[in-house]
Amino acid sequence: MNQQYQNNMMPLQQNQMADDEIDLKELFLVIWKGKWIIILLSILFAGGGVFYAISQPNTYTSAVLLAPAQDEGSSGLGGQLGGLAALAGVNIGGSGGTDVKTQALAVLQSRIFIDAFIEKNDLLVPLMASEKWIPELKEWDQEKQKWNEAPAKHILDAELYDIKNKQWLVNEETKKPLKPTMWEANKEFKTLISTSEDKENGMVTISVTHHSPIIAQQWAELLVVEINAWMKNDKLTETEKNIGYLRKQLEQTAIAEVRTLFFQMIEEQFKNKMLAEVQAEYVFKTIDPAIVPEEKAGPKRALICVLATLLGGMFGVFLVLVRHFIKKPDETVAVNEESVQTEPAKTNK
Repeated sequence: MNQQYQNNMMPLQQNQMADDEIDLKELFLVIWKGKWIIILLSILFAGGGVFYAISQPNTYTSAVLLAPAQDEGSSGLGGQLGGLAALAGVNIGGSGGTDVKTQALAVLQSRIFIDAFIEKNDLLVPLMASEKWIPELKEWDQEKQKWNEAPAKHILDAELYDIKNKQWLVNEETKKPLKPTMWEANKEFKTLISTSEDKENGMVTISVTHHSPIIAQQWAELLVVEINAWMKNDKLTETEKNIGYLRKQLEQTAIAEVRTLFFQMIEEQFKNKMLAEVQAEYVFKTIDPAIVPEEKAGPKRALICVLATLLGGMFGVFLVLVRHFIKKPDETVAVNEESVQTEPAKTNK
């Protein structure tokens, strides 16, 4: 009897193994059977994607193309005196424009520069309270036979900033001011600016993205002015420090050859100082200035809607398949138990 029972179980086990294998035809039928669930979820996700895309304000990007203002390569005197100057702890200049450019790009992304840039130009409100930009509208008045113009407006978030009193609001529950910290402002500003460098010709592009196309253009131009001024002042400070140090060393030595070298290094420092003072574009020279963009850079509303719809469809397919494969083992076990109970009964008869 046990042998017969095992013989009856073997076909059932084989059938179960066959059922466990993935059948493309079965999957297609399962998906087709649950098509309304997939369609419903796709519609829901598409609606959510449309709502999200519409709720996002337009952003505009303005870019400025720059070239290194300093020549690459080291000067003859700088190369000759570089070793001695390094031993004396003095930077006599003569470094290539690429090095200065790389340093300037690093400073451009530094916290100390961004904080100073925001505070100096009073950018905290347009940076952190910006909500959207309403472009200039023109409508033709048929009766008056003229254009009705509505000027462009930069809308600020009324829940954060009181435009009338020009002050940040206070949280009614916590009684804390809603004015953002410089940490938050710095983090937000870094998301709006981007830099890229062409490795072939050394050109640099600085881009600024903002709700307002006018602000994007203004900030792009301001960044170039400020980074040039920052690097220029840094160079002048370093040069003054080097000249003072070299003069002290000159007073402490009586060796003619050493004094000659110190005079040459001081001369080189004065040359660097003079060049820095007369150059307004110390690091970057503007090749193509930033302009006010007329076309939005984002958001990509059509792409958002398409991706949301695809995500809904994929989630629907996943849900239908999960439901099917959760129910399938239960049905298989029930059928097997019924078959096992039926076979011994037939044998006893």
